Amino acid sequence: MRSTDVSEGGLEALIVAALTGTGVPIVHARPDVTDGRAPSAAPDCYIEGHRDDYDRVHALDLVQLIAFLRATQPELVGTLSLDSDGPQRRGFLARIRDEITNRGVIDVLRSGVRHGAHAVTLYFPLPSPGNSQAETRFAANRFSVTRQLGYSQDTARRALDLGLFVNGVPLATFELKNSLTGQSVAHAEAQYKTDRDPRELIFRSGRCAVHFAVDDREVRMCSHLAGQKSWFLPFNRGWNDGAGNPPNPGGIKTDYLWRQVLAKRSLADIIENFAGIIEERDARGRVTARKPIFPRYHQLDVVRALCANATEHGPGRRYLIQHSAGSGKSNSIAWTVHKLVGLERAGASVFDTVIVVTDRQVLDKNLKDTIGGFAQTARLMGHAERSGDLRTFIESGKKIVVTTVQKFPFILDDIGSTHRGRRFAIVIDEAHSSQGGRSAGALNTALGGSAADDEMTTEDRILAIIEGRRMLDNASYFAFTATPKNKTLELFGERYEADGVVKRRPFHLYSMKQAIEEEFILDVLKHYTPVSSYYRLAKTAADDPEVDVSRTLKALRHYVEGHDHAVATKAGIVVDHFLDQVIARRKVGGEARAMMAADGIERAIDYWRAINAALAKRGSPYKAIIAFSGSVDDAGQQRTEASFNGFPSSDLEEKFDADPYRFLVVADKYLTGFDQPKLFAMYIDKTLAGVKAVQALSRLNRSRPGKTEPVVLDFRNDAAVIEAAFSDFYRTTILSGETDPNKLHDLKRGLDEAGVYTDADVEALVALFLQAAPRDQVDPILDACSAHYEGLPEDDQIAFKGAAKAFVRTYAFLGAILPYAVPEWEKLSTFLKLLIPKLPSPTSNETPVDVLQTIDMDSYRVEIEAAMQIALADADAEIEPVPTGAAGGRPEPDVDQLSSVIRDFNERFGATEFRDQDRVTRFLFEELPEKIGANGRVQNALRNSDNQNARIEHDRAVDDELLGSLADHTDLYALYNTDKSFKAWLQERLFTAAKRAQNRTPPAA
Repeated sequence: MRSTDVSEGGLEALIVAALTGTGVPIVHARPDVTDGRAPSAAPDCYIEGHRDDYDRVHALDLVQLIAFLRATQPELVGTLSLDSDGPQRRGFLARIRDEITNRGVIDVLRSGVRHGAHAVTLYFPLPSPGNSQAETRFAANRFSVTRQLGYSQDTARRALDLGLFVNGVPLATFELKNSLTGQSVAHAEAQYKTDRDPRELIFRSGRCAVHFAVDDREVRMCSHLAGQKSWFLPFNRGWNDGAGNPPNPGGIKTDYLWRQVLAKRSLADIIENFAGIIEERDARGRVTARKPIFPRYHQLDVVRALCANATEHGPGRRYLIQHSAGSGKSNSIAWTVHKLVGLERAGASVFDTVIVVTDRQVLDKNLKDTIGGFAQTARLMGHAERSGDLRTFIESGKKIVVTTVQKFPFILDDIGSTHRGRRFAIVIDEAHSSQGGRSAGALNTALGGSAADDEMTTEDRILAIIEGRRMLDNASYFAFTATPKNKTLELFGERYEADGVVKRRPFHLYSMKQAIEEEFILDVLKHYTPVSSYYRLAKTAADDPEVDVSRTLKALRHYVEGHDHAVATKAGIVVDHFLDQVIARRKVGGEARAMMAADGIERAIDYWRAINAALAKRGSPYKAIIAFSGSVDDAGQQRTEASFNGFPSSDLEEKFDADPYRFLVVADKYLTGFDQPKLFAMYIDKTLAGVKAVQALSRLNRSRPGKTEPVVLDFRNDAAVIEAAFSDFYRTTILSGETDPNKLHDLKRGLDEAGVYTDADVEALVALFLQAAPRDQVDPILDACSAHYEGLPEDDQIAFKGAAKAFVRTYAFLGAILPYAVPEWEKLSTFLKLLIPKLPSPTSNETPVDVLQTIDMDSYRVEIEAAMQIALADADAEIEPVPTGAAGGRPEPDVDQLSSVIRDFNERFGATEFRDQDRVTRFLFEELPEKIGANGRVQNALRNSDNQNARIEHDRAVDDELLGSLADHTDLYALYNTDKSFKAWLQERLFTAAKRAQNRTPPAA
């Protein structure tokens, strides 16, 4: 009685049957090699090879190779005596072997080999549509799969489960496992690392494009075997935005590998456009490493999905690609750019020019190098550095232009209307707000050819500006980012409707959740360690002036955080932690690096000095370097990062990769776009939230062999804030609605009614401005309007200026995406941008005294809390649309005596009378007020009841929270219930805080 074959061999037979199209595998089938006829297999199917046909000396399937040459280049068979085992044949086979060793299998397949007087083609590429001759040549390729491939000259060695060949040249190998027999993809990976000698010819770098470890649930891949150091990456489709593969109602979960990815035309596309060897070069241009590269599944999928959509719809569309930081985004962009260049529709190019835009210098260099690393695109690429470059490249036929968004105002000045008929693909790396507004407007105007003319009326000019600012119909936008903001989603996201609400989502997703679960990137929150700082300040002032509490507390904190003793103390903690917990434990194989993020350049310099001093005090051979842009005044001398470090800025990345430099101290530079896999520890003394927090901490997530569980020590931020920042981007980021353009009507009406300007003022000033009138004609109008503004009451001044800024900001964004033009909005935006700088800030007699002259440091103490793992919610995140309102009115200052402010500050951050003083203090003044403030009953009572009933509801909530904390805060609960004065004091303090918080919260719409 027969039963289902659940063995490893059963999976092997299943794969071969699917590839060969036989349904039932043809065991040991041999192709006819005597008459030069085409393969007997179906056009889209593989041939099954025979293990005895594999020449282990040359790592070639001789039967398939000679059959291909006999069918396509028959003159070589006789000339080189390929039918007999003589010196001519052996010389030819040795030439192919050596060329593959030196150049890599992909380049040999693409370009063939030269042998003596012969140019030998080893592969025919995919045909373009309608080219029947090329179709015939492609059909002559022999894709074959061989079971139990004996790869070693040592015949005692075990065989590979499967080998994949193209015209006799090995392209991929497979180790298969089956979960039904108790083995998994991890066992296949271990087999490659332990049982497969990387010195064997077939396993040497570049000789095969990829090695697959496969079971019935997962696929992993490695492009370069190196024994135990082999680095296998996941090659899975993803499931629920996480790792793994979805259930497959039609077969095995992993059959997408052999039914889709390795299908003949798909594999041919990978050979021609994706796989290869990337050369890494140092600052002098010398090759330092040659790395085989093969696309991961999400990279292959996004490039093909983008190109298919662009081919179907042509230019004029927008695509948002949300791929997690560290997921190989630079390569995904490079492959996309290369494919877009060659994209054709109905025999014509879909795009004439591909422009790659980055918004950071570091990423600009990375992308330029990555795209240039693909030989087939390097000759088509230009790097635009200055005005005129872009035009020159377009006119000289360069298909790819790489530049930064910061350079656009200079580069695009001279691009005129002659390019209106061209089609552009604009690939944007890290698409953020810098791609909207003025920068995007400059780009669109230049490429669209909306040039102003001296004969145009004011109305014509306005409409031309609107047309130029809008997304172009002759360009498609491909925006890549790990952290899409609301503005990015609305500009580039895919529109859909859910429950009657219009929303936006990415075109393609590779989530942070999937990247972490697949261990492609590391979880930077797994060992996130908050560091609580505690202070005691002593008042030195003789008087006791009244101050604004919130501003005073902010000033106090800034003072103590910047105090020399605080910086030195924290620098000591940083150095001790790095040397004792990172270096001593040989993290990243002893190659670990650290980044210190400080709040501003001045503080970064302080830390640079303090860390170097602490390293010297410990007798460490290591040093810190500093990174910042521009120059700063240091003790009366203008200095740059180069003058501090002692070497040029261009050498910084290379220096940081080598000893003695182990610390990189930064303020903002290198917190985004910096890729250093050795970076293991990050020390933060800088306020972070939202996208900035995710981008900064993600510098740590790059994987590399030997690197696990990076660490973060945070002196400044609350864990809940960091958690909220990452949660927005853990899975799919969705825009919950769309920005309402009618808000501009509302804002304009309020501004018009303020009486600062008239319609005639706006018309006259805009006309003068667009005619490039001299300042002495423009300023009188602005000054007259500014005088009207100064005549308003102070609160009205605040409201007007806030609304004016909101109007300009919102219109700059909406102008890029609205399908219609409103000239009045463009005119008012132009007018307000000129007027706002003229409007003075409201004066006030309530400016706080110089607090820093009245206080001094009394004590400073730092404690490292227990390392904690921040768990992210497993759900799609929705973010709100772009805000369009303006803050109205001045918040009432929270005035109190300076002594009371300092006393409260010391009560919160200093010693208390409780045994576990730090934990109790944190509970009393941070956790408890937050819990009370979030209590729905208390919120409702404060909003809708009188003061007495609100106080009753509030005090009841305090009682409940203290009772709930009994297990953790026994002493505090006992004091609360026995000391009436303490109970009354605490209730009063919490109630006052809750009322203040309620007054600051706007009513629900």
